[in-house]
Amino acid sequence: MIPEKRIEQIVQAATITVLVIGCLMVLKPFLAAILSAAILCFSTWPVYEWFERALKGRRWLAALVMTLLLILVLVVPLVVVALTYADEIPQLVERVREMLADGLPGPPSWVASIPLVGEALDAGWRELAGSRDKLTEALKRLLQPAREVLVQAGILIGEGALQFTLIAFVAYFFYRDGAVLAEALRNALNRVAGAMTGRLLEIVGGTINGVVYGIVGTGIAQAVAAVIGYLIAGVPGALMLGFLTFFLSLIPAGPALIWISAAVWLFYEDKPGWAIFMAVWGFIVISGIDNVVKPLLISRGASLPFVLVLLGVLGGVLAFGFVGIFLGPVLLAVGFNLARNWTAARAPEPAAGS
Repeated sequence: MIPEKRIEQIVQAATITVLVIGCLMVLKPFLAAILSAAILCFSTWPVYEWFERALKGRRWLAALVMTLLLILVLVVPLVVVALTYADEIPQLVERVREMLADGLPGPPSWVASIPLVGEALDAGWRELAGSRDKLTEALKRLLQPAREVLVQAGILIGEGALQFTLIAFVAYFFYRDGAVLAEALRNALNRVAGAMTGRLLEIVGGTINGVVYGIVGTGIAQAVAAVIGYLIAGVPGALMLGFLTFFLSLIPAGPALIWISAAVWLFYEDKPGWAIFMAVWGFIVISGIDNVVKPLLISRGASLPFVLVLLGVLGGVLAFGFVGIFLGPVLLAVGFNLARNWTAARAPEPAAGS
């Protein structure tokens, strides 16, 4: 016969398990926002502490200021990009219709001089330009996939604005009650991990800061620099190109695809001066941030293999939507560094008397 005390323990464990599962089911729609808010609050906690001291210890007011800053930095740019996207897409469609009506212009002279592929590109371009039927057929083949990509991109940007609004809302309470929550987390880890608690928190904290400052921070810096360059050079759709620059900054040499294309477009529009400016700005400023700033920032935390960054971004977007661009690499980085720490070979202990 099972002892009465043992039955009570089983009932307690079952009750706690059901309660935890129920809480997770309730919070599941908001899990990405909660995790993202926690990561952002941790990374920006020194800024919050500065505001708290400046506001003479009024935590609620410091939390409100930080929340407004998050909205200004994260939500407002996405809303502007979404509005710009809504304006640019109809113009793009109209340009395609005009091209179908007027025919494709001949290729610029410099296309044929491109090493290896220049002659083939020039010949294919001239063939399309000389036959309106072939041009129409080629564009029709691309129309449906392009339309689907544009629609999904618009939905993703809109979801991102809503997600970051929710993140900013949750972040307010994390800022306001962060000290209490941090102490509760440390006590919980002490019960589970014991003496390893300090080391685990050090790994998690260093990894989060390294990824946020190194990968996400660099992407934002590159996007801002790119938008400034595009606006100065008069490249249309500067905000959308800046958004693409941020996304592609997670891929080595990704932003270069955008600013090189912008420089080529300026050359094609008979603006060689601005094209040279765009090329110089892209090489020195936009790509310079990636080559110089990112290694300096990410070295402060924990390094992460490129394949995990890429999988984190793609998997994060599929799992969490737009916010997954930020959340995916951070979660993989934390898991990777925890696993690396636990599986690392321990140094042999010195022999007695040595």
